[in-house]
Amino acid sequence: MNSILRLLLKNLFYVLLLCCSFSSFGQLTYCNPMDLGYRYNFEQMNEKISYRSGADPVIVNHKGEYYIFVTISGGYWHSKDLSNWKFITPDKWPFEDMCAPAALSVNDTLFLFQSTFEQRPILYSVEPEKGKLQFYNRWLPRLPKDIGPWDPAIFHDDDTDRWFMYWGSSNVYPIFGAELDHKRRLTYAGPYQSMFWLDPWKHGWERFGPNHADLMKPFVEGAWMTKHNKKYYLQYGAPGTEYNVYATGTYVGKDPLGPWEYAPYNPISYKPGGFMNGAGHGNTFQDIHGNYWNTGTPWIGLNWAMERRIAMFPAGFDSDDQMFANTRFGDFPHYLPTQKWQNKDDLFTGWMLLSYKKPVTASSTKDTLRAHLVTDENPRTFWVAQHNKPGEWLTVDLQHESDVKAIQINYTDYKNNVYNSDSTVYTQFKLLHSKDGKRWEVLTDVSKEPKRDRACAYVALSQPVRTRYLRYEHIYTAGPHLAISDVRIFGNTPGKLPATPTGLSIVRQQDQRNVDIRWEKVPGAVGYNIRWGIAPDKLYQTYQIWADQPTSLELRALSVEVPYFFAIEAFNEVGISMLSPVKSIK
Repeated sequence: MNSILRLLLKNLFYVLLLCCSFSSFGQLTYCNPMDLGYRYNFEQMNEKISYRSGADPVIVNHKGEYYIFVTISGGYWHSKDLSNWKFITPDKWPFEDMCAPAALSVNDTLFLFQSTFEQRPILYSVEPEKGKLQFYNRWLPRLPKDIGPWDPAIFHDDDTDRWFMYWGSSNVYPIFGAELDHKRRLTYAGPYQSMFWLDPWKHGWERFGPNHADLMKPFVEGAWMTKHNKKYYLQYGAPGTEYNVYATGTYVGKDPLGPWEYAPYNPISYKPGGFMNGAGHGNTFQDIHGNYWNTGTPWIGLNWAMERRIAMFPAGFDSDDQMFANTRFGDFPHYLPTQKWQNKDDLFTGWMLLSYKKPVTASSTKDTLRAHLVTDENPRTFWVAQHNKPGEWLTVDLQHESDVKAIQINYTDYKNNVYNSDSTVYTQFKLLHSKDGKRWEVLTDVSKEPKRDRACAYVALSQPVRTRYLRYEHIYTAGPHLAISDVRIFGNTPGKLPATPTGLSIVRQQDQRNVDIRWEKVPGAVGYNIRWGIAPDKLYQTYQIWADQPTSLELRALSVEVPYFFAIEAFNEVGISMLSPVKSIK
């Protein structure tokens, strides 16, 4: 009787597990960079440089729906689920377009303001989903030369009904702040004030250049304010847009205009490794379930140094009110929540990268822009077909059968001649799969969907498909060339998890902003996550390293006189190892 009962319970367990698996797989997922209709940017049109770009994002939850405002886009996007975004061309829009706009939802009204050094109006809308904007005020008074307000953020303190503006984008000036007078249609209530300057001599992550290795004076920009548990978190971007270490930090205060205390756990959002580098200059918002998110503008920098995309990371505050954004596997697929999450990693799907450095063949190749570049996880290298015509293809050999669950296609603007995102600008393709490389079945056909431009097209399958070969078959993209930087394939391969890395060595340099990290190579690993923070249970920062790179790293992002804790994990196509024992440095 006991054996029968055990068998029934065992079968019931597997039935429940199967149901849960299908339920979670049916949940909406997304993958950074966001699958958004990035607009062709005319910033460099006079230099005949054509590229899609998205920068300085602000996502606003307005009456339970979402709006995203992005630099020089000719409008904004609207979504009901944070997954499917519809572009809206408003009836009123500044003639010169908006750079780094400020947006804020208060009650039934959405407020909007552009970066400027001149006099400009604050706009508002009670029907932003219809593109209807009105003038809230006609002119916010001009400030002294070079002061701004550039990269503005508008903040309303719900508890006190006070209004504020914060701004700054400079390697000369600080972040500024001023109170606004709501009774006078949000003009300045008093003089503007300095909030804080960068201090790269104490804060290693505020140093300029790739991996903080340039001596140029860094830039502070992208202010944003979040109030949590009666504390004010004034966020800022540093040290510069065009590098892998572009990040977001915060100062904390008890009043909207300070005084401010530097958060020792900075930066709060940081992603120097992996496919999408950079997490600076975005905003923090809450979804309809109360979950926090932090946005950022990761770096492409191929056609122009400021060429970027948009990213969105789960964020929040821990029990000690420490603010964080979770960039661990930040460019792998994540679930969109259906409720308030409890653990910062709850939204990670566990779908691993299957395509890293896998063999690729192509229908044709232009010059030396070879097919193997589409699996190197580098958005600045790319394949170009001989012709931009239907039928051109790329085939990735996963080298063994795996459960494929999602694919991301990242297009490149190579010698493009498109300057406006009109009706001719869209992307269409088919995805096919095969177990033997001979008999092919269609996974998805984007040409059967409404036309839209998808520079970072993300396709999540309704069910996993066990297969070995994946093929991209081209149908259409605007411009003279078909160019793809990366075909990224996600899922899981049957097998064993990687071993936990051993031999972790953490040595802080005499310059306390820097630390030398070493570890032993793990056989079969695809990569490693170096994780660190200011307490053993606060390892919120991640630096991702590929397994074919050296097993050492000079991390130059620490703050002087702050003790840190480090650990490391390995990952492969099966999943993630156990975390190594935590080590501390003073």
